[in-house]
Amino acid sequence: SQTHFEEDSQKEPAVGYWKPLMPSKGSKEEPESGCQDAGSGDENHSTEQRNVSRLRSSSVEIREKGSEFLKEELHKAQKELKLKDKECERLSKVREQLEQELEELTASLFEEAHKMVREANTKQAASEKQLKEARGKIDMLQAEVTALKTLVITSTPSSPNRELHPQLQSPSKTVFRKGHGRNKSTSSAVITAASQNANPEPVSRERKEVDSILFAEFQSWKESPTLDKSCSFLDRIYREDVGPCLDFTKQELSELVRVAVEQNTLTIEPVASQTLPAVKVSAEDCGGPKKCALSGLSRICKHRIMLGDSGNYYYISPSCRARITAVCNFFTYIRYIQQGLVRQDVELMYGEVMRLRREMSLAKLGFYPSEM
Repeated sequence: SQTHFEEDSQKEPAVGYWKPLMPSKGSKEEPESGCQDAGSGDENHSTEQRNVSRLRSSSVEIREKGSEFLKEELHKAQKELKLKDKECERLSKVREQLEQELEELTASLFEEAHKMVREANTKQAASEKQLKEARGKIDMLQAEVTALKTLVITSTPSSPNRELHPQLQSPSKTVFRKGHGRNKSTSSAVITAASQNANPEPVSRERKEVDSILFAEFQSWKESPTLDKSCSFLDRIYREDVGPCLDFTKQELSELVRVAVEQNTLTIEPVASQTLPAVKVSAEDCGGPKKCALSGLSRICKHRIMLGDSGNYYYISPSCRARITAVCNFFTYIRYIQQGLVRQDVELMYGEVMRLRREMSLAKLGFYPSEM
């Protein structure tokens, strides 16, 4: 721009552009003004150069600062990406672990379910088997109860009906017939009680007097019959009759016999010549055909007992059998009363209970029928 200005000033005369106010000084001031214009042009050029250089330096600084800022931002972004990569790796590991645990849990659940199904099937099969056995036992017990009801209603141990029981006509017959059938304490007690009453003593030779205390206790028990020995009626009989009658030399075995009689799980059967003691217990504890397991004395043992379903047999002498049978007869009769099978007056029931108590006392003293 300065160059064009100089060229124009050289081509055109200065008169056309400058109008001096004072003509006397016009010839002298023209060169000064031209010098001033040239000097101001140089200054403007240098100023512009300085401004350009400043702009260039400032742009360089801006670029450097911008690059540094971008580098910092890039570094921060890289750090964030690394952290996110680490977090992604951790989450992927957690997901893999969870998937593995889920697979293991699913497998264990399936295995447990199959196991439960197998156990349920096994239990169902066992329950069905037990149900069949229970139904068979129920049918057998119903038949037995029907027979017992007929027996109790038409005949009692104190006054048996000989027309319905022809076996009472021949007292010499033994209680157990050929075949040696096993009988629980209930059924054996009924048969034994019937056989013992085959030859009843004449009533005219005896005088009976009812004890008011015993009769009151029996009446109180008869109102709500129970087999709990905490009541006054059974507590007295346990102390005075049942306990002494089942008190044998072998105390431990005596206690087992008492529990079996109370629970109606005692089995008495005749001894066959080929039978041997069970192997679960020693021969000394079981006794033998010539040694009683309860008294420990050398006696001819024609019967043996089994307590529950243990499978162990114990040989007993006739005296011990008479004592056990007497107690079984008593428990059988009071069970009949509790179940409502005995339809008699209270006085007759009480008389039968006293007779059974007398049999326990006699058996404890060693008196028993010869058929034993």
